[in-house]
Amino acid sequence: MCGFFIAMNKVFWLRFVALNGVLSVVLGAFAAHGLEDQLSDRYMATFRTAVLYHFLHTLALLAVINLPDQLAKASLCHWAAVSFAAGIVLFSGSLYLLVLTNTPTLGMVTPIGGLAFIAGWGLLFFAARRSQ
Repeated sequence: MCGFFIAMNKVFWLRFVALNGVLSVVLGAFAAHGLEDQLSDRYMATFRTAVLYHFLHTLALLAVINLPDQLAKASLCHWAAVSFAAGIVLFSGSLYLLVLTNTPTLGMVTPIGGLAFIAGWGLLFFAARRSQ
């Protein structure tokens, strides 16, 4: 796993990943079976985007917390994991709330979550170690 920072909180991160895996599947099913007739095409597409990014970054987070120490610097992995988690909450969370509450101003939060995703990928890039 990716170093001391992740190891200290392995149970937390695994539970966070599992919870977000469940949530992304449940919310995707909810959209497909419960919201399809309730939402405009635009809001349905927005909700699907939220689910897609939620699920993809849950998988990315699972990968980050399980990287071997030889492949990545622990402190940068820690911050990549935090960034992915923040992105899930801010990007996907704001889109879910925007659609379910019909509050377009929540869309102002979404780019902050997108920046968190970008930061996570950037941190992962810099965390990579050269083979020894």
